[in-house]
Amino acid sequence: MARSYNIAVIPGDGTGPEVVAEGIKVLEAVGAAEGISFDFTTYDFGGERYLKTGETLPDSALEELRKFDAIYLGAIGHPDVKPGILEKGILLRIRFELDQYINLRPVKLYPNVETPLRDKGPEHIDYVVVRENSGGVYTGCGGVTMKGTPNEVAVQEMVYSRFQVDRCLRYAFEYTRRRNRRKTLALVGKTNVLTYVFDLWERAFHEIGSKDYPDITREYYHVDATCMWMVKNPEWFDVIVTENMFGDIITDLGAITQGGMGIAAGGNINPEGVSMFEPIGGSAPKYTGMNVINPLAAIAAAQMMLETLSENRAAARIEKGIVKALERDIQSLAAGKMGLGTREVGDKVAAYAAE
Repeated sequence: MARSYNIAVIPGDGTGPEVVAEGIKVLEAVGAAEGISFDFTTYDFGGERYLKTGETLPDSALEELRKFDAIYLGAIGHPDVKPGILEKGILLRIRFELDQYINLRPVKLYPNVETPLRDKGPEHIDYVVVRENSGGVYTGCGGVTMKGTPNEVAVQEMVYSRFQVDRCLRYAFEYTRRRNRRKTLALVGKTNVLTYVFDLWERAFHEIGSKDYPDITREYYHVDATCMWMVKNPEWFDVIVTENMFGDIITDLGAITQGGMGIAAGGNINPEGVSMFEPIGGSAPKYTGMNVINPLAAIAAAQMMLETLSENRAAARIEKGIVKALERDIQSLAAGKMGLGTREVGDKVAAYAAE
């Protein structure tokens, strides 16, 4: 029986529309091979719309987005718009208001991709970070007093509820079980300094794990030690779970070890609602329209979208296509140095994925 999915597409700024177009090309190729159809609805949210209208994301759009099966995002960031306006007005607003409380970031080194880690290969770098995406310091609790004076005070607080912590941990335990590799989940925190918040995280971690997930091995690492071991021994990791800010930091470290932002993809997940998938790199406006930007991260984000929609065979086809293109055709991940153009990379991945 044919399956059909309604996907909201936000191409965004700069090279975002170019890489999203290649992701859609690949999705349609694997859809044809697997009997899956996609209905794409495109929205123009981004810098150009903001400059014309002063609007980032209308309230009506959020209600529309709730009705889709998933959201596919290109990039947000415009050189003529002050940093933070689009990011907060579009990205963070979607994440918070659609309650996408998990940020999922695979860290996987593919064949023929260079890593800065000496003597490490694909067999060493293959783990996943589950980042809590709804709480912590990013929610904006705090304020400023006496601004602009010598006595100015700024406060931004890390706030978590047991509800937020529990649902993130349960997702991480379930994901570790489904991944079924080393079946090891590591909580990353700072229990020796941030004693209130990470006492809550650690107690919940062990209570939930011992009661409901006895098959999952539990480990704990301080965040600073985690950064060191991500460089020295990435093969130690299977699945990591952590809070919002720490997750933001360590996932970018992980991205550079897997070859850089040009190959890193992420998902903002609401397991009970609508999730959003995106390449991690920025909008790269200087390459706009040149057919030189690397689309692999956007294509990998499409793969993540299919996995979350439980279309695992189709997702595996995309990963096969990425690997074959890297092994046979792509010379580098850097813009302008791939040996192929953006559209040609998409053509190669789509053809291999459909085989």
